[in-house]
Amino acid sequence: MSITKTRQKLVEMARELFARKGMENTTMNDIAVASKCGRRTLYTYFRNKEEIYYAVIESELELLSDDLDRVATMDAEPEQKLLQLIYTHLHTIKEAVTRNGTLRAEFFRNIWMVEKMRKTLDAEECLIIRRIIEEGIAQGKFKVENIELMTDIIHYTCRGLEVPYIYDRLAIGLSEEDSLPIVRNIIRRTLGYEENKQEIINNNDKITY
Repeated sequence: MSITKTRQKLVEMARELFARKGMENTTMNDIAVASKCGRRTLYTYFRNKEEIYYAVIESELELLSDDLDRVATMDAEPEQKLLQLIYTHLHTIKEAVTRNGTLRAEFFRNIWMVEKMRKTLDAEECLIIRRIIEEGIAQGKFKVENIELMTDIIHYTCRGLEVPYIYDRLAIGLSEEDSLPIVRNIIRRTLGYEENKQEIINNNDKITY
């Protein structure tokens, strides 16, 4: 088995054990036995449980990075891309926390370390947002005075909505389908959206994951 595949196997097995038993109740020996890689192999890649824990978080952040890249390459109008990005961001974060079961407690308890690990991802997301805004401006769809400021506003709005979205406290009783046109209108007003009079408005909002 290649080095990359071996490491991935160890990280995935650790994630499963952390999710089921919690980080505190999982030992390095548990991971070595469950992965069938042996303690020597495990310690070749990770010096301690904390290192493999952060590798698990990193692997989850990579999933969000992949999803954001997919949004960036969408063949869609700028406003639709932003709408997709917002919902993709929230959906992927929620899926990661939900998927990891009891690991979520450690996730929130070690939030500052998680924040440190998110810096690269945050920079990537801001770059995508900025490019979408620039695309909208170039097409005459958006009117934005300060692109950098608007990028930060959208990015940190997404960040601020993560916890209420994870715990289903965001617009209680409102379905995702019903929320889409509302969020779309917010995007339009925020970015000074200018609609071409010949343009047909598509009210069939749809998000794909």
